Amino acid sequence: MTDRLAIDGGERTVPEGMVKNWPPHDERDRQAIMKVFDSDIFHGNSAPHAVEMQEKWAEYCGCKYALVTNSGTSALHMAVAAAGVLPGDEVITTAFSFWASAAAILHHCAIPVFVDIDPVYYTIDPAQIEDAITERTAAIMPVHIHGMPCDLDPIMEIARKHDLKVIHDACQAHGATYKGKRLGGIPFTTGFSTNRSKNLSSGEGGIFTTDDDDAYEHARRMREFGEVVPPSGQQREYNAFGLGWNYRPHEFVNAFMLSQFERFPENNAKRQEFARFLTEGLEEIPGVAGPAEPEWGEPVYFTYVVEFRPEEVGLDCSPAEMKAACVKALSAEGIGLGQWQTRPIPGQDVFQEKEGFGRGVPWTLNPDVEYDYRGEDYPRTLEFIASHSYLRGVYPPNDLELMQLYLDGFRKVMDNIDRVMEVADEE
Repeated sequence: MTDRLAIDGGERTVPEGMVKNWPPHDERDRQAIMKVFDSDIFHGNSAPHAVEMQEKWAEYCGCKYALVTNSGTSALHMAVAAAGVLPGDEVITTAFSFWASAAAILHHCAIPVFVDIDPVYYTIDPAQIEDAITERTAAIMPVHIHGMPCDLDPIMEIARKHDLKVIHDACQAHGATYKGKRLGGIPFTTGFSTNRSKNLSSGEGGIFTTDDDDAYEHARRMREFGEVVPPSGQQREYNAFGLGWNYRPHEFVNAFMLSQFERFPENNAKRQEFARFLTEGLEEIPGVAGPAEPEWGEPVYFTYVVEFRPEEVGLDCSPAEMKAACVKALSAEGIGLGQWQTRPIPGQDVFQEKEGFGRGVPWTLNPDVEYDYRGEDYPRTLEFIASHSYLRGVYPPNDLELMQLYLDGFRKVMDNIDRVMEVADEE
């Protein structure tokens, strides 16, 4: 590798084709899926792979109940409904997340109320929650974003003080812990996603968890048309006890998830190893930094977050300008960075227009309240979006050799930062 930047015709740092995709899969996964064909049982909440996955996930999380679902969004919707949230109720959540966090609240005709993030750990700021509570507040939804566990003790204390339920969005945080306890085993309800990209992948799917008997029964009925569906071989009543959806996954998804679960702890450990290696290395490279680890918990690095700091390399520009230039230069070096959030959730059109289900629902359920969503009201979220990007490939089957090349590439770009900015200005 030379010191000449790839954007100037130099050799790229990471060879083409070296970065592998997630999730790693092999013949074990193929065989697991083929066995579903052999069983001739393709669906159903009492199907063997569904039941086994639920038992294993509940044991892993340390909770009483787990239910597999067809997506993380449906698992979150079940978590909202099972927590007793009703139409017109308010649920406090973070302005920084994938928008499914807020969508799950809207899906139950409830109303999201947003607060800003902690500037270091980019999760919901507990200090801002209490000021957002009103007589209509029913629950708090902390989002354990990028695999980073929220600081839960102050959130749980606020919830106890105001008699609120806590709904955990752990869609990106499989295996993350708070003070030694895994998410999914912390009250009241939790939703996980098992989308292709997630730490535990089934291609598409989700898992709901709780310790509460009533919440479990509510979620179980909701998952299948509002009915109580008995195990195979018993007579089904075909009687809906309430509004329900079809949120069940098929057995091919459950089989793939079970197969992936066998390697899940090992894969999570690799993510943590790679992330800590990168963070330690980036500490020696001015201009960039990796994520901090909180004293209260252990993150699982669904996403590896990189911060750009122009002041450390003498640049007189905004973090966003530096980031844009560096992302292009790093891409030429074979180092991919990206970002899926470009604005706070309350700044998205769905909240600006407040169309919802049509006719302004659910906001019109509280006709005496004016819900004014403004993205600019969340400065820490805006600062995070401007100064951070997400590094691809920080997971197996990639390895420490790739992580070292990533560090080499960051060092190369930062050592030539003036040229990187010149090229950006020329375009």
